[in-house]
Amino acid sequence: MWRVPRQLCVRVASGGKLSGPRHRPAAFMSTLLINQAQYAWLKELGLREENEGVYNGSWGGRGEVITTYCPANNEPIARVRQASVADYEETVKKAREAWKVWAEVPAPKRGEVVRQIGDALREKIQILGNLVSLEMGKILVEGVGEVQEYVDVCDYAVGLSRMIGGPILPSERPGHALIEQWNPVGLVGIITAFNFPVAVYGWNNAIAMICGNVCLWKGAPTTSLISVAVTKIIAKVLEDNKLPGAICSLTCGGADIGTAMAKDERVNLLSFTGSTQVGRQVALMVQERFEHWR
Repeated sequence: MWRVPRQLCVRVASGGKLSGPRHRPAAFMSTLLINQAQYAWLKELGLREENEGVYNGSWGGRGEVITTYCPANNEPIARVRQASVADYEETVKKAREAWKVWAEVPAPKRGEVVRQIGDALREKIQILGNLVSLEMGKILVEGVGEVQEYVDVCDYAVGLSRMIGGPILPSERPGHALIEQWNPVGLVGIITAFNFPVAVYGWNNAIAMICGNVCLWKGAPTTSLISVAVTKIIAKVLEDNKLPGAICSLTCGGADIGTAMAKDERVNLLSFTGSTQVGRQVALMVQERFEHWR
């Protein structure tokens, strides 16, 4: 049987233990899988021994360093430096600035960028599927299927980018008509769970982007390498199109970052996927700021 020693602890909104892998003895961490020949493919995704877990146009991170593990054999894969609260603040500001640029891009051109993201993911689908299997623990075909989900939604979003419109309605005032126009909402926060570390983000990200929104992603700490690898692929597409990288920002972290996103009035829409218990906490935190929305 497979061992799945996730050894997680959860910090609730009131303050408790930080979500994420526990610290391991130094001897246990002496050999990372990324340095072994059979896992050299990890470096093809731009991963290394220690990875920066914050992206807002540039890579960084001033939070704690965690190690992610393969649940099949409990071996350490690589390390990721998480976001601090200061990193989060900086990233939100840059994302809001990037929104001013992205919202002005015509929807069909936004769709073209999303198409390029889908193509870039398609090129790396096998190797990304390998990473999902290694870090999350799914069988390989399921890992590849997750990436395919993201690709499929990108394809769907491309067509949708040319179909966003509103009805023209008759007005009771002579010589007038009512025109309905959809506008971007702003910054979309996306909190994803460890069991679907790629697909859930893809479902949210591709649709949010073609609608003119920018995204801030916080994945599960146990699948931080997947979050970093996917963001590197997206960042390259944005860079090639001379667009702000903060359009698709990343803040790896635990409950402190998730709580900040839920309470932040600058996050105009929040998508949360996770446990029922934490979902209830997130819902209450978001509800508390409804009164400030106009």
